[in-house]
Amino acid sequence: MEMASSNSLLSEDQLLCPICLDVFTRPVSTPCGHNFCMSCITSYWDDIPVSQCPVCKEAFERRPDLKVNTFISGLTSQFKSLQVTDAHIRSLDQHQAGCGGAVLCDICTDTQREAVRSCLECLTSYCDIHLEPHGRAGGLKRHTLVEPLSSLEDRICMEHTRLLTLFCRDDKVLLCDVCAGLSHVNHHVVSVPHEHKEMKALLGETEAQVQQMIQERLQKVRDMKVSVEQSKTETKGVIADSVGDLTALVSEIQKSQTELVTVIEEKQKAAEEQADGFIRGMEREITELQKTTMKLRELKQTEDPLCFLQSSPNPAFLPHTMDLSTIHFNGQGEVRHIQKSLSKTVSQLRLLLSKMSTEIQRVSDGTVGSSDALLRCMQQYEVDVVLDPDTAHPLLTISDDRKQVSYGTGSGFCLNQNQNMFTVHLAVLGQRGFWSRRFYFEVFVGEKVEWCLGVATASVERREALAPGPRCGLWVICFLKNRISSFSSSNVPVHFGKVERVGVFVDYDGGQISFYDVQTETLIYSFTDCVFTEELFPYFNPCDNEYGPNFGPMIIVPVGRVE
Repeated sequence: MEMASSNSLLSEDQLLCPICLDVFTRPVSTPCGHNFCMSCITSYWDDIPVSQCPVCKEAFERRPDLKVNTFISGLTSQFKSLQVTDAHIRSLDQHQAGCGGAVLCDICTDTQREAVRSCLECLTSYCDIHLEPHGRAGGLKRHTLVEPLSSLEDRICMEHTRLLTLFCRDDKVLLCDVCAGLSHVNHHVVSVPHEHKEMKALLGETEAQVQQMIQERLQKVRDMKVSVEQSKTETKGVIADSVGDLTALVSEIQKSQTELVTVIEEKQKAAEEQADGFIRGMEREITELQKTTMKLRELKQTEDPLCFLQSSPNPAFLPHTMDLSTIHFNGQGEVRHIQKSLSKTVSQLRLLLSKMSTEIQRVSDGTVGSSDALLRCMQQYEVDVVLDPDTAHPLLTISDDRKQVSYGTGSGFCLNQNQNMFTVHLAVLGQRGFWSRRFYFEVFVGEKVEWCLGVATASVERREALAPGPRCGLWVICFLKNRISSFSSSNVPVHFGKVERVGVFVDYDGGQISFYDVQTETLIYSFTDCVFTEELFPYFNPCDNEYGPNFGPMIIVPVGRVE
């Protein structure tokens, strides 16, 4: 085979790049006569200030414009063809031997004989009989014959009928030497064995990574199964404890109910007995007084003065009687006192039950333990709120920066009253209204003993008293002494204890208004299922001094700032 004779005259060392020490890929020649891979010499010159030859160190005034040396490229391609083909053939032979298969002659028509050679130009495999013309005919002698190959079409460039010996990393395609020199000049082109070696190494690393991921997930599955079993045990214990606590609580409530009924009945019985005693005593006194009345009437009928004076009783003759001012029946008062005390206790108990239901719902919704995160999420919707002096009640004073409102320093009289001003409620609105969005603001109320805070519609009544109800256009909470209630249900407390800093979150489209104790990051109260049809304005009411000194201001503060 001619290629074999050519290869015998050309050693591999003559076709190695001095930089990468691999067979040339797109070889170029420098003006000094040395040869390198195009990518190797380009990268070398990119890393040094002066372009010079890596071998003889000859420096060039400017970087040479290098072109692929087609002669050396052809020699390299022939060498790679033989090298790659031999490697592929050996690999294929080993595979076929292991599989017990053989490449058959493509020319045989009756019984196909085993092929002894494959022609890269003809893309055909031949047995020893049909191969004979390739050793005799002049044109066929120049064809490249290799060990028998299957699927020759997959190994040959269909455009240039040359062996695919190169791989373009940019386009991820196999190339022949002609393809590399024509359409992949500036691409990163490497030999097939080189790419094969690197890809196998990469696959090895990937496989190791995948195996590590598998082991990590297997361990995670084991840990999770253990956690599930622990959770089952803990859950059974929690259920048992919770049911036990609630059962005991129900039993205590039932016991208290029985005791309450017994106490009320005993109080009623004692009151009735006391009243019966008073009634019997007064009935006896009435009888005695009636007897005395009869005697007095008889004496009044005596006409003889001497006899009259002799028979006239002294003042002590009147029977002893009880002081009526000290006699009273207080049975109803005691019962009402018990009822009032019970009502307050039941209200507090209902609030606690409501909080417990809220916590249970939070567990169900998956938000338990995330109050701080929930509040921080709402704080992202912070808006800059300033007060509108034109809406302020005359008894209120607005600070110069319109961030504070207080009671008691205003004149109480305004010559230019307008329709926007509150004249009954001690209120003021924010300057800006909000449509179809979420917004949040915080208010510092400090030690005030009374205040109201929330939002109001643009059409909220300002010159008459507001009647609580879903259509009054006001959604606020009101603090008095030590408890918070909603404006719509002022007799039902929704929170107990003082709050110094309140966060107000409004979800216009979601129909929800929520109030938070910022310091403890807990929910105070929420209006839900609201229907908003107009602009909403922040609403502030510092209230008066009816329940004690209450001159402290309500202050609009930015998120994160502590007063």
